[in-house]
Amino acid sequence: MQDILEAIMAAEGSSQPERELAGLAALPVPESYRGVVVRAEDTRMFEGMATRDKDPRKALHVQEVPTPELGPGEALVAVMASAINYNTVWTSIFEPLPTFKFLQRYGRLSELTRRHDLPYHVVGSDAAGVVLRTGPGVTKWKAGDEVVAHCLSVELEDSAGHDDTMLDPQQRIWGFETNFGGLAELAIVKANQLMPKPRHLSWEEAASPGLVNSTAYRQLVSHHGANMKQGDVVLIWGASGGLGGYATQMALNGGAIPVCVVSSPEKAELCRKMGAELVIDRTAEGFKFWKDEQTQDQDEWRRFGERIRELTGGEDPDIVFEHPGRETFGASVYVAKKGGTIVTCASTSGFNHQYDNRYLWMHLKRIVGSHFANYHEAWQANRLVALGKVHPTVSKTYALEQTGQAAYEVHRNAHQGKVGVRCLAPADGLGVRDIEMRSRHESAINRFRGH
Repeated sequence: MQDILEAIMAAEGSSQPERELAGLAALPVPESYRGVVVRAEDTRMFEGMATRDKDPRKALHVQEVPTPELGPGEALVAVMASAINYNTVWTSIFEPLPTFKFLQRYGRLSELTRRHDLPYHVVGSDAAGVVLRTGPGVTKWKAGDEVVAHCLSVELEDSAGHDDTMLDPQQRIWGFETNFGGLAELAIVKANQLMPKPRHLSWEEAASPGLVNSTAYRQLVSHHGANMKQGDVVLIWGASGGLGGYATQMALNGGAIPVCVVSSPEKAELCRKMGAELVIDRTAEGFKFWKDEQTQDQDEWRRFGERIRELTGGEDPDIVFEHPGRETFGASVYVAKKGGTIVTCASTSGFNHQYDNRYLWMHLKRIVGSHFANYHEAWQANRLVALGKVHPTVSKTYALEQTGQAAYEVHRNAHQGKVGVRCLAPADGLGVRDIEMRSRHESAINRFRGH
């Protein structure tokens, strides 16, 4: 691993980094590498505990693991940086079920996928790094290419996946429903997960948008999601967070009008720095949508809707960008415009949503489920980053050994934007190839730093 890192570091400051990196093809592949894992033997460790009390630091371990065999259509990537997503938090607390169930199911598919069914799970669904090797049949990528990986793993052997790969029966989220994820020194990905690394970003910045940026793109912009258009009023929950921070940027880029919902003055200020003008601090304004565990407060729904209209000049949201889930979903359905769309992914506050169906059916609203993104959507979302239209939202980074602490902060919602993890990269700020472009966007790239 040290030889690989030295070869990658030789590209720093080089006038021809591509030539330096091409030499990786001649280096041997290590027999093992360090990865962040959960262990099958630990899956019952949090039994009887409330979700909020389960501690990712106790379940996530950095350990040496064997380098798996590279299969057809796959690439082995030296991972310079990764990032924390909620799926890693869920994996680490074994909710809604241990991910070893996913690995067992995948392992039954073929002789090749049996590699994934192991008593440890190398986690992580984001990565930025350099291709080391490609398997048979890969023609688009080669050793030395600087890449980011999106997290859609798909077999594409069924006809259902060829209109929208997210509908493939064998669609999985890499590093969550598959093994050999991105929180590690090496990662195995399918070649159709790879995309060019934005040249003006550092490794940790380039790694951070992948999952959430692509998810926000499909959810908000794509015709598979809300199909946002210019002038749409878009209510965005958690608008300064890992997912919402990208939704806010996309709404502004697309000529929509974001109404940003946050939970602190600091988060409100981040939204304003991104260019949003309409911000609701739900904590400061005391919005509580549940009277108790069983009963929602419809008076609060109405007060929330009135507050949105105050900000928009009397308009209700055309689109509600939903991801908190149980805590907010009833309010989301209520406040959406007649004929509007509630587009939902994830459910960080709970999967069992409750809402009053009268406000859906009688007002002709739509609920659209959205899950990650297909390759085309992920590519377009990455292109926006590469063009400097959308910027990373990294607030802080941790070393690979501190991944448990990073996941703990995300679990406790003690973070802003995205939390990055340096895998092979020894420091922040490495990997920038287009310094001139970076200088034009420096303040936007760094606006979440230190929060």
